[in-house]
Amino acid sequence: MVEAPSKITEKATDLLRVSSKSNPNSVAGAIASVLRIKGFVEIQAVGAGAINQAVKAIAIARGFVAPVGMDLACVPTFSQIEINGEERTAIRFLVEPR
Repeated sequence: MVEAPSKITEKATDLLRVSSKSNPNSVAGAIASVLRIKGFVEIQAVGAGAINQAVKAIAIARGFVAPVGMDLACVPTFSQIEINGEERTAIRFLVEPR
């Protein structure tokens, strides 16, 4: 599987990882903070519950940054990752202003 090129390097601190137990409001705050600092953010989620929380967080973050005139665009891609020695498919969301 071919992966879309990433704007962020593969360091643990450069990627927001969302789980099904993540609080969407907290993730939205992190998204807004990274957007203000770097201008873009990449989010990774594995599984339906995690993807649901990530999408909710992106929608909430959009409301957080709207007052400063920032409108967000989101590009989803597939990514192959390894978890506990097992290969899994993750969804990555590149979120940036449009």
